[in-house]
Amino acid sequence: MPADTFDPNCRNCPRLAAFLDTVKKEKPDYHCKPVPPFGDSEARLLIVGLAPGMHGANRTGRPFTGDHAGLLLYETLHTFGFSNQAEGTAVDDGLELINCRITNAVKCLPPDNKPVGAEINTCNAYLANELRTLPGNSVLLALGGIAHRAIIRAMSFRQADYPFAHAAEHDLAPGRLLLDSYHCSRYNTNTRRLTNEMFSSVFARARELLGKVSQ
Repeated sequence: MPADTFDPNCRNCPRLAAFLDTVKKEKPDYHCKPVPPFGDSEARLLIVGLAPGMHGANRTGRPFTGDHAGLLLYETLHTFGFSNQAEGTAVDDGLELINCRITNAVKCLPPDNKPVGAEINTCNAYLANELRTLPGNSVLLALGGIAHRAIIRAMSFRQADYPFAHAAEHDLAPGRLLLDSYHCSRYNTNTRRLTNEMFSSVFARARELLGKVSQ
């Protein structure tokens, strides 16, 4: 990725940098650095998550890899033809995304999986620059409200004009559609706030929208 879309050595958020240092001492084999976007550099589907999970992306160095949320995400991506396999376990597992890329609103692991507003805003510049690299006819898929709001901020739109709701659709600009989903977290799936069927329907719609977005 271009330098202005991701910095593997970024330490612009003191709380996150200090937390990663602490985790690295406790778990020296973990990635414990900003996690880069993963997938097709020319993708027309960009999935935006919240932040790396402690034992998932923060461990493996790849978004949604090795944790509960990734189980449903990669299985669903495979079902709809966005990946070559249904599982993501490690960076060297052979997984490839097809016309799809995954990134996060916050690139570093936050304590308790909860970044604060200043951290989301600081990292937003990377997301904004990444959005500018998308080709025309693109679909953005926000996993959760924080990712949704990060996208709206990155595009300099008013939050009030684009409320988050599961399966909501927003026309952001010519060739830019935003589709919302509840995050595929363990909490959401265990409580049935998000079912497999609900998640699949969002990706079915994403697949449909990719054929409809105009330049």
